[in-house]
Amino acid sequence: MPIYILLTNLTDEGRKTIKEKPGRIMEVNKEIESMGAKILSQYAVLGNYDFANVVEAKDNETIAKISVELGSRGTIQITTLPAIPIEDFIAKIKAK
Repeated sequence: MPIYILLTNLTDEGRKTIKEKPGRIMEVNKEIESMGAKILSQYAVLGNYDFANVVEAKDNETIAKISVELGSRGTIQITTLPAIPIEDFIAKIKAK
């Protein structure tokens, strides 16, 4: 299945929610899985983003639906990137 990188930033409302209820992160993870994706790894990060998630979903439409659903709540802003496994990338470059 395709892999996607979700880079997220908390909004002011999102920071308030996480501060008051940190377990909300795990609740959202369950929601993501109920919408057809699987979280492979998740990190809180420093810098331009607050979280980096590696997610598996069946197609672009599924991950787009998840991004719209989560983003529409007003607690996060999401940048969604399709990811190509490096072995597949190398194989495509070598293909003639």
